[in-house]
Amino acid sequence: MQSTALTARRRERELDELASETVDLLVVGGGVTGTGVALDAAARGLSVALVEARDLAWGTSRWSSKLAHGGLRYLATGDVGVARESARERHVLMTRTAPHLVRALPQVLPLTPGVGRRKSITVSIGLGLGDLLRRDAGTSSLVLPAPRLARAGEAARLAPAVSREHLHGAWIAHDGQLVDDARLVVALARTAAGRGAKILTRVRATELRADGATLEDALTGAGLTVRARVVVNATGVWAGTVDPSVRLRPSRGTHVVVPAARLGDPAGALMVPVPGAGSRYVFALPAQLGRVVIGLTDEEAPGPVPDVPVPTQPEIDFLLRTVSLVLDRPLLPEDVVGAFAGLRPLVDSVGAGARGVTSDVSRRHLVNVSTSTGAVNVLGGKLTTYRAMAEDAVDLAVKHAGLTAGPCWTADLPLVGAPPLLGAPSTSGGPLAARYGTEAAQVLAAATLPGAASAVGQGIENTGHLDITRAEIEWAVTHEGALDADDVLDRRTRIGLVPADRAAVGAVVEELVGEVLGETGRTSTY
Repeated sequence: MQSTALTARRRERELDELASETVDLLVVGGGVTGTGVALDAAARGLSVALVEARDLAWGTSRWSSKLAHGGLRYLATGDVGVARESARERHVLMTRTAPHLVRALPQVLPLTPGVGRRKSITVSIGLGLGDLLRRDAGTSSLVLPAPRLARAGEAARLAPAVSREHLHGAWIAHDGQLVDDARLVVALARTAAGRGAKILTRVRATELRADGATLEDALTGAGLTVRARVVVNATGVWAGTVDPSVRLRPSRGTHVVVPAARLGDPAGALMVPVPGAGSRYVFALPAQLGRVVIGLTDEEAPGPVPDVPVPTQPEIDFLLRTVSLVLDRPLLPEDVVGAFAGLRPLVDSVGAGARGVTSDVSRRHLVNVSTSTGAVNVLGGKLTTYRAMAEDAVDLAVKHAGLTAGPCWTADLPLVGAPPLLGAPSTSGGPLAARYGTEAAQVLAAATLPGAASAVGQGIENTGHLDITRAEIEWAVTHEGALDADDVLDRRTRIGLVPADRAAVGAVVEELVGEVLGETGRTSTY
């Protein structure tokens, strides 16, 4: 085992090494799929390098609903295979690989006059089928309680902002919730690094070939050629720009962020049926840093892929209007403190000109060998099933290149910070433990800057909800591969999801990052 710490110095050293060696497997893309592939391959004993043009979790992987969900929605569309795979992978995350990053989240579906008897029966059937998936996956009710009917008072305790007028009860179900999606990606990358994988951010692949790639160091502009026995294209929604033979049909999922206090600091998520839309719901999900995230949409997103997708006003209005159907006081535009959107890299199995909505496009993943580049493409899928996608991709890569490798065992490989006793439900140990698991004490102990345990916004007005410590800023640079303040604000801590929070503490974070890097006045690369 090697160190799991990702640093600027390690990046520089391993980039130099990469120029003069041949690796078994080169992964292009540093999202959840790419880092999952890197970990799977490294755990099998292969030499691995991962290159990412920007930062870990730069793209779709940081724009999710932060749910490790059991696939109930896919049952409604008849995708039983995806639903079962989702439930099984959720079980792996919650009981084996990342129980410190995933918790059981109660979800409340209020029973109001708007939810008629027919809808209530449909919901009960759906939740019952979802519970069958839970049991089929082997997930104990101690980890994820079974769905049940609850009285109005219990529903209001979990979701205080729900309207009690005409509320005669609620369905309460449980699903898995990540403390943060980007944090899962970082944990995967660090665990892979501990198994010998080279994790290289700010390195762009300008050309893919069957035996390697042409790379460019975005920090220096230097180019290099890397040789690999097999290449895996895990660039997600950008896969078509790397490989012209790939056909994707991206859809945009938009979320808005409101202060948790505006909704009474809920302990559970609200599930609100979308009127006239069958199995679609809008969720109001309690999140870290005093926030509630409301989502999500599923809109066709044709055309060039933007670096950072932008929510549209109609989508924001739709989310506010829908969730307000069950609130005692409707949400207004001025309640919104942030908004974000992500593009799902859905595989277009019928052609871009086909009619239909993207919510009907399968979430199945596809793994194949490109006819144009010779690389192995891993396409589609979703965050919860990243591990299964990675396993399929590495299986094909090993077969395609004739490599000698051991079997996949990532279902039993705990990520950094996971507790030694697996199989138990995740437990709460405060915000630091929720983000770092067993490494929480080490985050504080390793800090060298003064006031390590102090909040990064200490002394700054309106930042009391930000429980990020100065030690976490330092840890992001010394262990998690952050190369500038943007990496810390936008992907290691998620402070940047709310522009006002980013503005309030941005200068402090920039100063701390500069101190850790041993320089001042460093500006962001992106």
